[in-house]
Amino acid sequence: MILATFSTSILQLYIFVGVLAGFGFSMNLQPSVIVVGKYFDKRRPMANGLAMAGSPVILSTLAPLNQFLFDKYGWRGSFFILGALILNCCVAGALFRPIGPMATNNKKEKDPEKVNKDPTEQGKTADSEKEKEGCLTRFNRSLDLTLFKHRGFLIYLIGNVLMFIAFYAPIVFLAPYGKHCGIDEYSAAFLLSVLAMVDMFARPLTGIIANTKWIRPRIQYFFSFSVIFNGVCHLLCPLATSYAGLVTYSVFFGLGFGMVCALLFETLMDLVGPKRFSSAVGLVTIVECVPLLLGPPIGGAIIDILGDFKYMFFECGAIIVFSGVFLLVGNFYNYRMLRKEAKAEKNEEKKELEMKENVGQKKADYNQVATEDKPKNSSEIPTTICEAEKSDEANGSGHMG
Repeated sequence: MILATFSTSILQLYIFVGVLAGFGFSMNLQPSVIVVGKYFDKRRPMANGLAMAGSPVILSTLAPLNQFLFDKYGWRGSFFILGALILNCCVAGALFRPIGPMATNNKKEKDPEKVNKDPTEQGKTADSEKEKEGCLTRFNRSLDLTLFKHRGFLIYLIGNVLMFIAFYAPIVFLAPYGKHCGIDEYSAAFLLSVLAMVDMFARPLTGIIANTKWIRPRIQYFFSFSVIFNGVCHLLCPLATSYAGLVTYSVFFGLGFGMVCALLFETLMDLVGPKRFSSAVGLVTIVECVPLLLGPPIGGAIIDILGDFKYMFFECGAIIVFSGVFLLVGNFYNYRMLRKEAKAEKNEEKKELEMKENVGQKKADYNQVATEDKPKNSSEIPTTICEAEKSDEANGSGHMG
């Protein structure tokens, strides 16, 4: 953003603001989401809701702030001040501290064979180990591609790809739709501020509700309901033609938008677990870039072809409702299959336990039979032999007499 102040052509603005700033924001989102998941467990939905509440705060203040900075300092000064504000993210990122066991200062014992080896030989062995490891294995450490075999992850990914085709287009065309309805420019821009203010309170409130013992075990259904609620708002938007109606739509739109954003990553962690969450976020953001880029142009094309904004809202609402229903049915199927798999696993464990008990019983019976078939006590045998010898001697002496 600061480099954009030195731009002398529109191409340079595309590079500095579009490419470089977009790349930086993409690197800012994923670590912040992952860090929240690592710091919190019991109150993670609430933490995600509070963390996500920062975006609508900026969204509600950015439009008037941009206008003020542009009028006061021009576009170069505006970019410079906004870039300086964004640099404060570095300070916020530096406040995150590593959790878990800290590294100790004790020196590890070294293998004497490795110590005595020549450095060139050590380098050769390291290179050979890397070659054996393979590129796919090293790549799989960063992005766990086995997630594409995860049933719950695939349901989540397909539903979100469908949803993001139409998720941001209503925000882009809300102010133009207000102007189309005969509302002045500043009042139409204020609709976005209303949406952002409601969104700001909806996200932490959704996190608090999702953290309750009644909702958290069923958080996937709660997320599906939020998506459907968002889509229904867009389907009803064309009914609002006055300013009061558009303000009402903005309120409900902000509520639904905040609910979806607060639950977006919490539901993903609930599906894949904290260990695979970083890879899951990376894969989801990579795949979702395509529908995010295509959504607003598709909405604009519908407006240009049909000549009315209402068809764009109908299209967005229908797609989002369909994605919500898909998530609802898919999550119901996933939960049902998980219960069946858990029941089958429990039955297998029960069978294994019964088999072990049967084997133990057979061993006990075998040992009992073996003890019964053993000869009598050895102390009794010599006594019996002595008695037999004495009786033989007595019989012999009787015959001699």
